[in-house]
Amino acid sequence: MTKEVLGIIGMIVIIMLVMVGLTLWIYKRNRKPADIDMMAGHDFEYYCADLLRIRGFLDVQVTKGSGDYGIDILAEKDGITYAIQCKCYNQPVGVKAIQEAYAGRDYYDCMVGAVLTNQYFTAPAVEAAKKLKILLWDRGYLESMMAEGKSKPS
Repeated sequence: MTKEVLGIIGMIVIIMLVMVGLTLWIYKRNRKPADIDMMAGHDFEYYCADLLRIRGFLDVQVTKGSGDYGIDILAEKDGITYAIQCKCYNQPVGVKAIQEAYAGRDYYDCMVGAVLTNQYFTAPAVEAAKKLKILLWDRGYLESMMAEGKSKPS
């Protein structure tokens, strides 16, 4: 190959790399789920309550801040009552949140206990949730709820 052809191929590769980098930068910059990471705990609870309503949950109530027995949201869907612990963290969620959801589920006489977070769960938390029959709704689940909310008509 001639130097001209190699130069053209090199320029094409550089342009493609720049385009890929620009696309990734735009994606990360416009990615809204990061906004949830900046929310205060109580704001996160109300945000999650709104997402649950969009997903068809009824009688969605955010509990009072203190003395809530570890439960932040009470809700019902298809005749099933839920006691939900919300955790807006900057690190993986541990066993304590699972224990709170377990205790709160029984305190509020709900059928299902769940922990909803903007993060993921530690391995011990996953193990405890299996044993105590607590649903784990992690960041992936939260993002799917957010995407569903955007697709709903206003």
